[in-house]
Amino acid sequence: MAKKATGKGAKAERRAGDRRKSERRSGAKSGKRPRSNTAGEAFISLLQSPLVADLVAVAATSALAALAEEGFSKSGSASGSKRAGKAVKKAGKAAAAAVGRRLSEEIDEIKKASKAAKAGKAAKA
Repeated sequence: MAKKATGKGAKAERRAGDRRKSERRSGAKSGKRPRSNTAGEAFISLLQSPLVADLVAVAATSALAALAEEGFSKSGSASGSKRAGKAVKKAGKAAAAAVGRRLSEEIDEIKKASKAAKAGKAAKA
C-alpha cells in the first residue's frame, strides 16, 4: 500500500501552533510575580537567627552536663542499658528546662522593651 502524502504546509502549521502555545505559556509565567518569601526560606532564616543558635547551645550544654553527671555517679544496681536510658531522659529534661528558662528570659526582655517603647511614644505625644 502506498503511504499517505503529507504536504510541507501541514508541518509548518503544526510547528507554528506549537510556538504559539509555548509563547502563551511563557507569557503567563512572566505575568506572575516570583515568590520571594516561601515557607522554606522563612524556616531557614529562623534557623539562622541568633536566638535559635543560642537555644541550641544552651540545650546542648545542659544535656551534656546531665549526661556527664549521670555517667559519673554509678549508684544503684541498675544494668548498663537502664542507666543509659535514664541518663538520656535526664539529659532531655535538662535541655528542655534550660530552653524554657532561656525563652522566658527572652520574652521578659521583649516585654520590657515594648513597655519602654510605648512609654517613649506616650511621652512624645
